[in-house]
Amino acid sequence: MQYSRAMRIALYQPEIAGNVGAVLRLAACMSVGVDLIEPLGFGYSDKRLKRAGMDYIDHVDVVRHADWEAFRGTAQGRIMLLSTRGETALYEAAFRPDDTLLMGSESAGVPDSVRSACSGSLRIPLRMPMRSLNLGMATGMALAEGLRQTGGLPA
Repeated sequence: MQYSRAMRIALYQPEIAGNVGAVLRLAACMSVGVDLIEPLGFGYSDKRLKRAGMDYIDHVDVVRHADWEAFRGTAQGRIMLLSTRGETALYEAAFRPDDTLLMGSESAGVPDSVRSACSGSLRIPLRMPMRSLNLGMATGMALAEGLRQTGGLPA
């Protein structure tokens, strides 16, 4: 299995420091980069971010972007949005090694202008009447499936 470092996670205006810390820890373990699209709902030096990310944060390629347009100017490959309103079920998607998995903010997701700029939108099938998963859990599931499909899981 070939190891890929091209896939990335992007978090659009995340609001909860602990969720971001957990995603940074996930990214460190899976060797993928993270793009943080500001504004953040907390200070980047927040203790909750450090607590959830622990010492793993030092092992992640984190790029902070002032806004959506700044991020778009640097994004390469497809931007695949994970959303409760996604068009394609996660396990029916065909991932590419250079995809960026975009997660919306915890309370509002992404605006329609961001949604329409994405290459596709994915949803994680859930039993009714459940609405959504925690940001970190959803990111982990999507990243694992993307890396599995593209041969990018760590050995």
